[in-house]
Amino acid sequence: MNILLKAATIVDASQKDHHLKKRDIHVKDGTIRKIASNIPTPRGAKVLDKENLHVSVGWFDSGVAFGEPGFEERETIDNGLKVAGLSGFTDIVLLPNTHPVPDTSSDIVFLKKMAASSATSLHPLGTISKGSKGENMAELYDMHKAGAVGFYDHQKPVTNANLLKIALQYSQGFNGLIYSYPMNASMGEGGVVHEGSFSTSLGLKGIPEVAESMHIARDISLLNYTGGRLHIPTISTRESIDLIRQGRKSGHTISCSVAIHSLVFTDEALKDFDSRNKVLPPLRDESTRKALLKALVKGDIDLLTSNHIPMDIEQKRVEFENAAFGALGLETLFGLLNSLVTTEEAVGILTRGWERFGLETPRLEEGAPAKLSLFDPEVTYRITEKDLQSKSKNSMALDYPLKGRAYGIIANNTSCI
Repeated sequence: MNILLKAATIVDASQKDHHLKKRDIHVKDGTIRKIASNIPTPRGAKVLDKENLHVSVGWFDSGVAFGEPGFEERETIDNGLKVAGLSGFTDIVLLPNTHPVPDTSSDIVFLKKMAASSATSLHPLGTISKGSKGENMAELYDMHKAGAVGFYDHQKPVTNANLLKIALQYSQGFNGLIYSYPMNASMGEGGVVHEGSFSTSLGLKGIPEVAESMHIARDISLLNYTGGRLHIPTISTRESIDLIRQGRKSGHTISCSVAIHSLVFTDEALKDFDSRNKVLPPLRDESTRKALLKALVKGDIDLLTSNHIPMDIEQKRVEFENAAFGALGLETLFGLLNSLVTTEEAVGILTRGWERFGLETPRLEEGAPAKLSLFDPEVTYRITEKDLQSKSKNSMALDYPLKGRAYGIIANNTSCI
């Protein structure tokens, strides 16, 4: 690879000499060779000169599902990684939402091999329990050695407290990360939307906020007993923020994420029973949406995730109560986030959290491996179903005003633009 980026505005507060300034960047053989105000075109270099081109270190997403193996009709690994790259993400953590689920080292090896030639790096999660059934602990150490960056029974609360206790204790031997989905199973069972006045008016069974905070309180209590590293994905309530903040003050190693949908949409998006808007956790009310956004910007919420969960049309175009949970998120995440906060804040949010997964944070400097996200933060547009590169089309942001679009990425000695 031999690419010259022309007049690219660098967004990287750690690089004082280049931050928010236009620079040429020469990338060759996967390495940033030179950054300067003007670089004559090197021999054999491809010149990339995009309108209003901006560049930052690679964007990171801690929660992406595809489907393969088992649900290739939703999305394949190959196309999913292409979508991620075109959406500006150099690295994604793959959710174990497949059939069969990845609960052995060979499953992790398979996923890594399928992604080996992609510009976007895939970091798989293994399951906590065998078959994701919540009964017996899976082969955590073996999966860790094979490349799993954490362990998660996807969107299934660990109801067996002893299983979570053992997983937290056992994983300390290799600094493993345990995901725990935040929902009390008995309180959330059968719920399809946020429990409140709107769910009552719609006649739909709700999932109360207390179902989430009760589960988090239990998990923090267990963490107090066991120690270990706990990650709570896609929180959606104000009390959850407070509980996690208090847990950290007590010295616990806790991280959490929020889904982009929870920062943009509220339960009022369900008024027409549009199943594209049926997601877990459910969309909450406006005051909660604002509180989640504030906590993310402040850093009380560590990570923003697309919570990208493709679903085929047969699972979405049915009665609302019978429709599957899940929505696309990769292709519109930047355009949504950049509409809510400044571009500097958006880039800062999208480029944090690497170390939590044992990954090295990229650097935008000469001599460093090139792991770059390319984008235009000013363009405004609306996306249609035809614009989506994902195999599935269950996006909540169709025809929604977006600000900012990714051009693609340069990473792993290749590009996706």
